[in-house]
Amino acid sequence: MKIGNIEFGHRPLFLAPMEDVTDIGFRMLCKRFGAAMVYTEFVSAEALIRDVKTTIRKLTISDEERPVGIQIYGRDVEAMVEAAKIVEQAGPDLIDLNFGCPVKKVAGKGAGAGMLQNIPKLLEITQKVVEAVRLPVTVKTRLGWNHEQLIITTLAEQLQDCGIQALTIHGRTRSQMYTGQADWTLIGEVKRNPRIHIPIIGNGDITSPDEADRAFDRYGVDAVMIGRATFGCPWIFSRQSLTIDEKIDILEEQLRINLERLALSRKPGDSDYSVEKRAILHTRRHLAATPVFKGIPNFRETRIRMLRAETKDELLAILRQCRELLRSHSQIV
Repeated sequence: MKIGNIEFGHRPLFLAPMEDVTDIGFRMLCKRFGAAMVYTEFVSAEALIRDVKTTIRKLTISDEERPVGIQIYGRDVEAMVEAAKIVEQAGPDLIDLNFGCPVKKVAGKGAGAGMLQNIPKLLEITQKVVEAVRLPVTVKTRLGWNHEQLIITTLAEQLQDCGIQALTIHGRTRSQMYTGQADWTLIGEVKRNPRIHIPIIGNGDITSPDEADRAFDRYGVDAVMIGRATFGCPWIFSRQSLTIDEKIDILEEQLRINLERLALSRKPGDSDYSVEKRAILHTRRHLAATPVFKGIPNFRETRIRMLRAETKDELLAILRQCRELLRSHSQIV
């Protein structure tokens, strides 16, 4: 399977771009455990062209995580084109256009999945971005705005005609948000369309390599993208069996990677404390979401402490405590 000149091999698994989730430390670990493609957190086109510092930081990538994509979202044609040019200078392997984010602060303003209510503009943005950059341009979207507007089969052909080099389809409508079960039938229909020659990447409710295999077998997609199931589980892309101790080691390493990488990308005026705090913010969500600690009785209070931790030492102390609690309850396997 290829996107442009990027070769991914047979049945590749991709890490979905997710706000406050796919930071550089997490991406590098997912890559180590078998993710064929990773993406940065998605970035606002408007924030990019305004040079917002927190958004610019999201463009930081490492050669160790390649191939890596940067995803942008917005509702204005000129802003999306200008943002794509800025992203190109950051040196990713491809640029992805987000027409699928369902959250109110994005879709409610006409961006992300909100673009599914304005297909002419969606296609204009896509066409103009493809023309403006040399990198491969891809799109991630949903089945439609709601179940009365399941437009993906037609939209896929239109996007291909705009020049995109791959299409990721999340098997839900915007109105579903993340509820219910992802419907892969229309994803399979797009893939079987004889007019479609670009790679089709399926997304939605995949929680293991075995489930991904079933999606490949049943729907014929070229790649499978995994999203929410990766929270606190960078090893999800691997079939390797890990002990609980090994998984906690990996989560601790994620914190160290974030500290090191954010220190390298620090800007003038950034203090040691601000760098450490950003690394904590990037990491603690994964720690609070990971299934590793499900064996701890009454974990809720510990989870709250994780989400409130503000220093590396505080977070590492909580992890040591979790490790000891799991051992005391014979949860190490």
